[in-house]
Amino acid sequence: MTSNKVALVTGSSRGLGKALAIELAKNGYDIVVNYARSKTAALETVKEIEALGQKALLVRANVGDIEKLKAMFETIREEFGRLDVFVSNAASGVLRPVMELEESHWDWTMNINAKAMLFGAQEAAKLMDKGGKIVGVSSLGSIRYLENYTTVGVSKAAIESITRYLAVELAQKGIAVNTVSGGALDTDALKHFPNREELLDDARKNTPAGRMVEIEDMVKTAMFLISDDSDMIRGQTIIVDGGRSIVM
Repeated sequence: MTSNKVALVTGSSRGLGKALAIELAKNGYDIVVNYARSKTAALETVKEIEALGQKALLVRANVGDIEKLKAMFETIREEFGRLDVFVSNAASGVLRPVMELEESHWDWTMNINAKAMLFGAQEAAKLMDKGGKIVGVSSLGSIRYLENYTTVGVSKAAIESITRYLAVELAQKGIAVNTVSGGALDTDALKHFPNREELLDDARKNTPAGRMVEIEDMVKTAMFLISDDSDMIRGQTIIVDGGRSIVM
């Protein structure tokens, strides 16, 4: 049990998830670091959190597997007895043209991205006796066509819809739910895109704000949604793209 606030960030071994976990630790949260494959990277995240004087609990779980997802939350209950923030950040997907997609590609992507948000929120809410904040992570492919992005784009659209339903039904528990959606971020995840350089070049040249979106921009927005200052923002998807989506 702990008197400190506790935050779970799924997929927090690297990229946006790691940056969010570190920033939450800087703000006094004990952190549950979740990973599926990258244990070495996850341990580095744990080390950085502990260096900030906060407790870090490392939990391996494929969040698309409901049994493993529920086991992770049970571990959190046993270790901390509470949860104040749940960031559903872990994501995966198969990047192929529509006519090359298979059922397994659809299931894999929807499970890790969308199903994990819904059932993770259910479990998180059970640990938020004093209210809390839930934040999803989306991308512009939820509202715009991106090449090879069908399964991921649909799963992200589902996240945004789930956010609205969770926001209404969890409000009575004092839980606020929102999602942050970003433009092209130059992270490890983007390396899997066959048209990575094209996406980055577009972001550099065509973003009205004059620069690409950085991880820090997403972190700042998520931290605002987690803060008390955003308490009357519910069920919204906040787009952080420097204006790129409005001139597409």
